[in-house]
Amino acid sequence: MIKGVLFDMDGVLVDSEPFICKAAIMMFRELGIKAMPEDFHPFVGMGENRYIGGVAENHGVNVDIEKVKARTYEIYEKIVHGNLSALPGAHEFISECRKRGFRLALATSADRVKMEVNLMEIGLSSNTFNFIVTGLDVMNKKPSPDIYLKAAQGINLDPHECLVVEDAVSGITAGKAAGCRCLAVTSSFDAKVLAEADWICTSLNDVPEKAIDW
Repeated sequence: MIKGVLFDMDGVLVDSEPFICKAAIMMFRELGIKAMPEDFHPFVGMGENRYIGGVAENHGVNVDIEKVKARTYEIYEKIVHGNLSALPGAHEFISECRKRGFRLALATSADRVKMEVNLMEIGLSSNTFNFIVTGLDVMNKKPSPDIYLKAAQGINLDPHECLVVEDAVSGITAGKAAGCRCLAVTSSFDAKVLAEADWICTSLNDVPEKAIDW
């Protein structure tokens, strides 16, 4: 029986991908590196260390990841201010989950600084969730199951009692490996590559009833 919902953030609650991509491109430009949007796509959902670090590796450059992340976040916070909004159905679906008495966790591969900026911009308090785990809180990032195992533990539930809501292939793989059921939102990837999920929807306005009634 479902008792908890574990939310990814980017691509599920908010579409910040274009902005973090733009910020990282601007940061790389300052280093004399011409990164392109498509360079980042293989690393979506894996956290900023891999998102930025993977592109740096592919361009054959060594970077101080903490330094370049900090600079990317500086740029990011400026360009998202007043420009981010919650994805369709995000607020409503969270309200429905709370109405049903589910325990809620936010399990994002992003660093806490980005998470806090995003939540503030889309009008969600961190108190919305019973537990929050970020990419800085686990050693192994998605597609490893660690973040969802920690999220389930944080709301005192067995993973088999939890629904993971994800948009990325790596996140679905992580959720299934943790033992959760998974709902995929096709905001970032086509449905055909998210086939490992138990349910698929186009937005949180279109969640199948069976996904939250089992």
